[in-house]
Amino acid sequence: MSSKAIYEANGKDLINRHIGSGTALVPCRFAVFEQGTIWEDELGKNPWLSKEQLVVKPDQLIKRRGKLGLVGVNKNAAEVRKWISEHCGKEQQVGTAVGKLRRFVVEPFVKHQANEEMYLCIQSGRRSDTIMFHHQGGVDVGDVDALAVRLDVPVDTFPTGEEIDTVLLANIKTPAIRRMLSTFILSLYRVFVDLCFTYMEINPIVVTNERIYLLDLAAKLDQTADFMCAKNWGEISFPPPFGRDAYPEEAHIADLDAKSGASLKLTILNKSGRIWTMVAGGGASVVYTDTVCALGGAAELANYGEYSGAPTESQTADYAKTIFSLMCRDKHPNGKVLIIGGGIANFTNVADTFRGIITAIETYKDALLQYNVTIFVRRGGPNYQEGLRQMREVGHRLRIPMYVFGPEANMTAIVGLALGQAPIPADHQLDYAPKQLPKPQVAPAPKIELPDLTNALLDLVCSQAPTKMDLGQQMSTARPLFSDRTKAIVWGMQNRAVQAMLDFDYISRRAEPSVVAIVYPFTADHKQKYYFGNKEVFIPVFCDMDVAMRKHQEATVLVNFASLRSAYDSTMQAMQHPQINTIVIIAEGIPENMTRKIVKLADARGATVGGIKPGCFKIGNTAGMIDNIIDSKLYRPGSVAYVSRSGGMSNELNNILSKHADGVCEGVAIGGDRYPGTTFIDHLLRFEADPNAKMLVLLGEVGGVEEYHVCRAIRDGLITKPIVAWCIGTCSDMFTAEVQFGHAGSLAGSALEKAVAKNAALKKYGVTVPESFDTLGEAVNKVFKKLVKEGKIIEKDEVEPPKVPMDYDWARKLGLIRKPAAFISTICDERGQELSYCGVPISQILERQLGVGGTISLLWFQRELPEWACKFFELVLIVTADHGPAVSGAHNTMVTARAGKDLISSIVAGLLTIGDRFGGALDRAAADFCSAYDRGQHPQEFVNEKRAKGELIMGIGHRVKSINNPDSRVRELKAYVTSRWPAWPVTRYALDVEAITTRKKPNLILNVDGIIAAAMVDMFRHCQLFTQEEGNNYIHMGTINALFVLGRTIGHIGHYLDQKRMKQPLYRHPWDDITYMSPLN
Repeated sequence: MSSKAIYEANGKDLINRHIGSGTALVPCRFAVFEQGTIWEDELGKNPWLSKEQLVVKPDQLIKRRGKLGLVGVNKNAAEVRKWISEHCGKEQQVGTAVGKLRRFVVEPFVKHQANEEMYLCIQSGRRSDTIMFHHQGGVDVGDVDALAVRLDVPVDTFPTGEEIDTVLLANIKTPAIRRMLSTFILSLYRVFVDLCFTYMEINPIVVTNERIYLLDLAAKLDQTADFMCAKNWGEISFPPPFGRDAYPEEAHIADLDAKSGASLKLTILNKSGRIWTMVAGGGASVVYTDTVCALGGAAELANYGEYSGAPTESQTADYAKTIFSLMCRDKHPNGKVLIIGGGIANFTNVADTFRGIITAIETYKDALLQYNVTIFVRRGGPNYQEGLRQMREVGHRLRIPMYVFGPEANMTAIVGLALGQAPIPADHQLDYAPKQLPKPQVAPAPKIELPDLTNALLDLVCSQAPTKMDLGQQMSTARPLFSDRTKAIVWGMQNRAVQAMLDFDYISRRAEPSVVAIVYPFTADHKQKYYFGNKEVFIPVFCDMDVAMRKHQEATVLVNFASLRSAYDSTMQAMQHPQINTIVIIAEGIPENMTRKIVKLADARGATVGGIKPGCFKIGNTAGMIDNIIDSKLYRPGSVAYVSRSGGMSNELNNILSKHADGVCEGVAIGGDRYPGTTFIDHLLRFEADPNAKMLVLLGEVGGVEEYHVCRAIRDGLITKPIVAWCIGTCSDMFTAEVQFGHAGSLAGSALEKAVAKNAALKKYGVTVPESFDTLGEAVNKVFKKLVKEGKIIEKDEVEPPKVPMDYDWARKLGLIRKPAAFISTICDERGQELSYCGVPISQILERQLGVGGTISLLWFQRELPEWACKFFELVLIVTADHGPAVSGAHNTMVTARAGKDLISSIVAGLLTIGDRFGGALDRAAADFCSAYDRGQHPQEFVNEKRAKGELIMGIGHRVKSINNPDSRVRELKAYVTSRWPAWPVTRYALDVEAITTRKKPNLILNVDGIIAAAMVDMFRHCQLFTQEEGNNYIHMGTINALFVLGRTIGHIGHYLDQKRMKQPLYRHPWDDITYMSPLN
């Protein structure tokens, strides 16, 4: 969500730190006490606590604390300490919410007169911020909305002191106080804008003749602006509303969400609840919650949340495990139900996410059975058939009651089954589960007082959120948003989305592709290949948007896939080009200050997050895969035009309208942010002017007042076509604590913003409003049949659409084709969320501290070797890392580095010298020693044989070291092997050979190559993890020599860096070190 409340203490701290100098504001002093806070520590940090009279109050987002008796005034330190001890941990009811008092803020008591209390509030709106001021404040101020004077500050402007003085401060008679207040309000508004506040209420603000004091503050920040404001905010927490505790699982999912490109949300409503949900999609999650509450399950509903935006398999598994861990704590006599629901996905691979859920089910299988959990599944979208098949299979295999449905079922039909309102269909019944579940214990429905929506109230509501028409701006309703000749430029390298658009173009029988160019700033200009039916087409990719626009003047639409961090800049740049009349912004969660600037500039243009005009044009991944487009008949126009908040729910609407009417004429999803680029009324007026749209559908939601503009348009005759509408979020009154639903805009700020109030208002003005979302299709069908009967809609014969070839990758995922792989890899897999080495996740490798040796054992030998073997690998790397600059490998590396070559070239030059004469004798030594040992050849016979053949004994001999000057590296390795190896016969054999060769020459010792080679043979043969054949194969493959190569690479890098660090010049070998000889001599 975007607008989130913060603690009063945090709000005052932000004002303290960021308000400009020169105001009369007395900096706020406060101390925060929580459970566990040591009083004496706070006294040490804040000496004023023991010297001044104080005020104490809870700091837990509680409104009207004074009226609830939750403010202790004019108390000394001892009295405050007693007050806190009496209230801390105490259960408190605030409205319908019940919670415990746990956090308190203590401030100096400000002695003042009642007439010095005033009221100040700043709040953001779609087109302006509103500053409200009243010269009287405090707990008894009354209806401040009616009493306060208002100054609207248009977006991206700043008020003047004169405006504040004349509009807001007319009732302040003292000129000095007016000047003081004017200066303060200007400075405070600057803080409001710069720190991305969305709401700031100070009641009362105390204004004396010389100073200003902030007594009580309520504030909200735009959480989506965190990436811009984190430094200025500092440590800011966003607490849950009073009456709902914060759970570590919620924090875990929030952290997972922050690190993911997907959307993962979790709110725990009742940890002991029987009904749990795991719903894909922000809009769908609200619809499912509505249905649970409508069927009497509100009191037993345990959680609210969503997973959407194509989370990875492991992210979905993590989310599901979190849900299961919460479910399987408290038993319920009737067992528990888990509703895994969702609409028809646009681009999420359903099978991939379901594999993550299956991983979690297998992890918690025993607990799910122990806690008697029954699972209901409904989903559609890409690869849903495979996903549903896998879910059915795991349910049968583990004997967990699981009922699985696809898009053929109504989206929320499984809720009625889960809550026992209907029996399990005969073809889904299981022999190990009941045929009908128990019904929930229905809690008394809350009494909802709906305001009487008079024409005067309707006009007042609409005036506070004016449309472009209200502001006198011209609205073009004659121009269609898209046509079969619409051309688009796509921002972002979204190959899948672009191909989906081209496939839709082809199936809609467009003459040519709708995408003419792609803008991607992170690459050079080039052409990207796509398919238009069977034909390959090349679409140009530009790194500069201005160049793309100049070369493709025919493009009128920009589909902007930029992230929420960069969508603002790219959108503003696009709007400098007059050819662009529609901009599609895919990202949600753009900071509201940025969004409102876009809205201000885009009022004369279109802006949305998803849309489709069947037979003409579709935006990105809208409507999902080709099979869903065919099932929903989106390849040809129908008669129903719809507008929805939710992009995910638009697919459900496509499905509903194809089943209950003749399909979609045009569909638009405006997005779930508080300030979407376009509004419901913008599109409904276009649909009204479109002769092809015979009936309209509106899917609204809780929060905002956009639906009231539709009521007014119907009243004023601007909309005459029949409308079917439903506002989701009717469950909002069922919860004792405030719940933020999936979209940033879906939070009721007043009674009129409740979904129930909107549905009632729409019905009053002649809109067909169903009883619930479940019956939306029936309502559509009723209106559709009426229009057919009246002759306003003439049903047409269906035409078979062209066949779109299936992409190879997708066909492979569906298991429709097979192809031998070009490569086989058995040691590493990077495809999941987490890299794994030979099946061991990288996190486990780090947690278990397997180290470099353990990593070698996994990647080289495909198994976890004993700790002593892994430690030996690391010792080998240490002793072979370098042997000075004079040896050929280091020398070559240094010469190459001094020739100005790069790191890779220099290292390769050194490594290429490794062979039998330098460093590469390990494999040969291993082969020789083990062959002689296996043949039972006496060490003397082995030496004699080598001498007779004129062959050197690999692993024996050193230029410098000798029996009298032993190599310390060999000594250490030998000591390690003889003390740690379970058996070392080949090493003993090599030492026996050394004893013979050193009798001839003292420098014919077992060298580093020899000891490593013999020890490795013994490791292969006696760690009990290899057969002798496997060990021999590893020797012949060069594995032992690989240890030397890996170790010596470390030294070569060191020599390269050493030469570069000293800036050594090009090396030229001196003449006096070369003997020049002529062939004639």
